[in-house]
Amino acid sequence: MKNYISICIGILTSFSLSAQDYPISYVLSVKTPGNPASQHTLTTREGKMVTDPAIPVQISQELSIDDNDQVLRITIEAREDTYINLSGALSLDQQEYRSTQFYLPGFWYRKNMRSPDKAPNARVSKSWIVREDRLSTPMAGAYDEATGKGINLIRLDNVDQVALAPLNQGEVILSGPTNLGAVGFGEQNGKAFLSFAIPYKEAPHSYYRKLTLGEPVTSFVLIRSGERLTVEYLIRSFEASDYSDFVARSWTTSYDTKKPEPVRSDKFTDQEIKSVLARFWKQSFTSTRDLKGYSGVHLQTADCEVIPLLEVGFVGRVLLNAFNSLEFGHEQNDQELIRMSHQIWDSYLANGFTKGGLFREVVDEHHGREAHIFSIRRQSEGLYATLFYLAYEKAAGRLHPEWEARVKVMLSLFSKLQKEDGSFPRKFDDNQNVKDASGGSSSCAVPPLVMAYRYFGDKSYLEMARKVAAYQEAELISKADYFSSTLDANCEDKEASLYVATSLYYLAQVSKGKERAHYIQQAKKASYFALSWYYTWDVPFAPGQMLGDLGMKSRGWGNVSVENNHIDVYIFEFDEILDWLASETSEPRFKDFAHVIRSSMRSQLLPYEGHMVGIGKVGYYPEVVQHTQWDYGKFGKGFYNDLFAPGWTVASLWELLTIGRTEAYFK
Repeated sequence: MKNYISICIGILTSFSLSAQDYPISYVLSVKTPGNPASQHTLTTREGKMVTDPAIPVQISQELSIDDNDQVLRITIEAREDTYINLSGALSLDQQEYRSTQFYLPGFWYRKNMRSPDKAPNARVSKSWIVREDRLSTPMAGAYDEATGKGINLIRLDNVDQVALAPLNQGEVILSGPTNLGAVGFGEQNGKAFLSFAIPYKEAPHSYYRKLTLGEPVTSFVLIRSGERLTVEYLIRSFEASDYSDFVARSWTTSYDTKKPEPVRSDKFTDQEIKSVLARFWKQSFTSTRDLKGYSGVHLQTADCEVIPLLEVGFVGRVLLNAFNSLEFGHEQNDQELIRMSHQIWDSYLANGFTKGGLFREVVDEHHGREAHIFSIRRQSEGLYATLFYLAYEKAAGRLHPEWEARVKVMLSLFSKLQKEDGSFPRKFDDNQNVKDASGGSSSCAVPPLVMAYRYFGDKSYLEMARKVAAYQEAELISKADYFSSTLDANCEDKEASLYVATSLYYLAQVSKGKERAHYIQQAKKASYFALSWYYTWDVPFAPGQMLGDLGMKSRGWGNVSVENNHIDVYIFEFDEILDWLASETSEPRFKDFAHVIRSSMRSQLLPYEGHMVGIGKVGYYPEVVQHTQWDYGKFGKGFYNDLFAPGWTVASLWELLTIGRTEAYFK
């Protein structure tokens, strides 16, 4: 074990703070193998720790000030070999719990009230503490809406060790050294507090599988006689105008504190990576009874065998893959790709629509089923791909009037689905009966609406998009409430804020003056929330956990949602939006972090000969990358789930590597 493990607690603020502003209480748990841990409440007196001489460790506290920061350093020195867990609570005596909104980046927003009761939320408990590797930055935050005061508690030192645990519940002695801790928040006597622990613990529940709250866990690390464990955090206190401003400032703290550098990935050019990804198309081409497409959903990571299951939008993205393969086929003069792509488009024109005029979203002959409830997200993503296809073909002198007619029918259906407030229902049937009225994913409709306005010259499509923008400003952006955009989770999620930012980017392409400036500022606000899901640091893996053995770096990858705690390469054109916003708003962090994202996602887990990264076929970029103690159904931290959907990962990375596509469409 390292003789010195550093963790720092500091306070950065625009006004002076003393240690008394945030009283800190401690509980030391000492574990004797085979026995329940003993609990020891520790107190401070005049800035010094008071401990019981009978405890087999000496604990000291040191306060220092550095450039207006308060730094709290806690040192634990063992008098004899001891298994310990130290937890602390930072009391926010001036903040009432009822007026306080919390923040665990990439996991908890406000009070997680959009999440179901089988996922973490404030209905289940007012107090939560979670592993640091569950969070995009190891940070806990609290914002008092009554006073405008915000506070961040952020881990400062380099967290680079994690030990395998024999259990994921109860009191667990770790198999080796670790410096992975936990952070959280809670309520006591009506007041708010922030919390931390070393090594990690999770309470009142662990969260180890989708919609599965487990028993709490407390881990114990061995400190040998004479060894010292020193822990440190940063505490930043500041004023914020609202919760959105608080999240923006918190993300800035995350970025400035962690200073993520690009991942070295210069082994391949973008074009070479595209050539590897194109192998997915050639290996996955398949047919159902009356449709053709790429088999990219519900595949086994071990063999990636083709199955007859096609999805128009997320997660298969069949039509976007069909457009990408057509464009790349012409660039490379690859007749096989061109032929396959045309077969897909022709089959969907002939057989890819319902009686009501919608895309047949999911055709699953593998399991003998077809979707009869439809989503604004998949329908919009199908239209998005189709409009790129039509514009590309038109520029080459190839017109498709039947496709244009189909698109116009769908846009007419969209106009009937849109509600007076500008929102679209999340789900509906072929007769346009609403099955889920939630408007959280309305932003998905904006890109194809704006594209249709440019393609057909019909301003009614632009007006529909503007109505969505007004709705999302009133209900999502102004309320800092981004939800319901992932299809398999109806909760706080990454894609909701990302899609809002994307929708405003598209509207800005066809707007001028004050309207354009307004869309830019709204996009910036939403982008901070989207960025908060992306990792600013590299979580540690234990030896034997495949991702760690591969040298995988998590910085730049995004967590998914409150329900689904894995990371993935969902980015599409968001990197390009960040570059655009950096230029439009003079925020260089956006551009710099976009570079981190791009470098990290390009080829780390790209399967190619000699570097198959646990995937059965070349070009099948993985998803459901399980980076914390959580699994989507199988295997857990350091591995993938056994089933995956490379159709969307290939499409996402393709757009990441295709710079300027959107702006070129609107020129």
